[in-house]
Amino acid sequence: MHNVLFLLLRRLRTPLVLLVLVYAVAVLGLVLIPGVDDQGRPWRMGFFHAFYVVSYTATTIGFGELPHPFTDAQRMWLTGTIYASVIVWLYAIGALLATLQDPAIRLIRVENAFTRAVRRLREPFYLVCGYGDTGALLVRALADSGIQAVVLDIDPERIALLELEELPMVVPGLRGDAAQPAVLLRAGLTHPHCLGVIALTNRDEVNLKVAITVKLLRPKLAAICRADTLDVAANMASFGTDHIINAFDTFAGRLAMALHSPGMYLLYEWMTAAPHEPLREPIFPPVGRWILCGYGRFGKAVHARLTREGVVATVVEADPAHTQPPEGSVVGRGTEAETLEQAGIREAVGIVAGTDNDANNLSIIMTARMLNPRLFMVARQNETQNEALFRAAGLDLVMRRSSVIAHKIFALLTTPLLSEFLELARKQGNEWANQLVARLGGIVGEEAPETWGLNITPAEAPAIYAGLVAGMTVTVADLWRDPRNRDERLPGLALLVKRGATEILVPEENLPLEPGDQLLLAGRVEARRQLSWIARNYNSFTYLVTGVERPSGFVWEKLFRSKGRSPGRGPLAARRADR
Repeated sequence: MHNVLFLLLRRLRTPLVLLVLVYAVAVLGLVLIPGVDDQGRPWRMGFFHAFYVVSYTATTIGFGELPHPFTDAQRMWLTGTIYASVIVWLYAIGALLATLQDPAIRLIRVENAFTRAVRRLREPFYLVCGYGDTGALLVRALADSGIQAVVLDIDPERIALLELEELPMVVPGLRGDAAQPAVLLRAGLTHPHCLGVIALTNRDEVNLKVAITVKLLRPKLAAICRADTLDVAANMASFGTDHIINAFDTFAGRLAMALHSPGMYLLYEWMTAAPHEPLREPIFPPVGRWILCGYGRFGKAVHARLTREGVVATVVEADPAHTQPPEGSVVGRGTEAETLEQAGIREAVGIVAGTDNDANNLSIIMTARMLNPRLFMVARQNETQNEALFRAAGLDLVMRRSSVIAHKIFALLTTPLLSEFLELARKQGNEWANQLVARLGGIVGEEAPETWGLNITPAEAPAIYAGLVAGMTVTVADLWRDPRNRDERLPGLALLVKRGATEILVPEENLPLEPGDQLLLAGRVEARRQLSWIARNYNSFTYLVTGVERPSGFVWEKLFRSKGRSPGRGPLAARRADR
């Protein structure tokens, strides 16, 4: 951390030297110039008195001539002192104000304030490098879930936007290059509460450098990085980067999943949604011949996935010499009707507008719709500000890179068991996914389900853990009893129970729980809130499982014992539930 006081003193060296010099000369002159006391005797002022007189004279306070009326020589000297000192003071104050407005000093002050804010953090946090569209979406989702974040971005305007965001918590942000290890250290890389580093910059080499820095300085810290190219992704994987997110490959995989398993696709979309997002509707991409416009990184990922699914896709590419599309491709952008006709637009069932230009993608879609209105339409949206245009285009599916990455990382951070659940779910059939989606849809209403984990441990669920250790039989169904009426059910569902190496997918309601179980749950926000409270409240948990209410508090326990009454269900339950 830079010392601002030291830097100020160094910048103000000249005016300070002048001030000291003027005061010294003025004091020395007053000491040397003789005066006369009230008896007419010669009198000389001491250094202390001279400094006192110069102090109030130089600041134009003017207490008068003390301790005796001055002689003409003294008055002449003080007159010169007043003018000289006022000029030097004005110079010094001007220099101080100019120094405080210096961009370098302001930057140091901001950096020091950021460093102090990070040092004062006493709760777990994630360090997010890059506050573009993806970073902003992710930080918003984390803040809405009560998870602290610290932000780094090389663009000062993005840090200014972070400060203007109405987030439910203060998120420290700093302008800095995440590729520099010193900046990462300042942002809390070695902070004991740092849970992980998320590299989301738009440059693969910076994200790679962040991953290397994390694994060298804090090898056990989680590193989650965005990688737009396969080469960088392989490089990151070679030294153990925990999670590597390629938005193009992820979206292409989801599109391929929607082709052969729409129910599974919808389950993935719901499970990885951010808090309070609306429930997405199912899509049913037709099977047949597709047209793929653009054969860059996105186009190649989609083409590979479609080919793997057995779908024939005709590629339309404007620069085949550079991208090397497969044989039989049509040369062109796809924005012209002639090119699309050549690609067989009238016989196709779907089209993917996947260039890196939003205007071209929208033009492709509009032209294709005129030629074949029955097409299933997919488009890539590159710029967030074009959201309204893509919404108005009435597309069946839109690929937003920022949204794909942010949702996937959010799911990884908030519910570690979710990735295991999704892997197990993919092994089930589409009918299984449809049934699960139907059950979830009947529970969650209009918003995407909230997913969270619950570990039956003394720290996370002390009431449930104590009950199991004491010999109580607690089933999955008992978790969802409503504390306001134990015969009713909270809107939630258990998706996975992990017991050691055993994983039980969508367990039966009568499955008995055991200490140490890890659960993945889904439901409404209110269900999560109630269950979190029940897991920590011994009396309420006992009442919900057994139907027997235990008095809470010292006075109530004494009262029941003194009257020899056994606690039972009664109005206390209702009063507590109302609280």
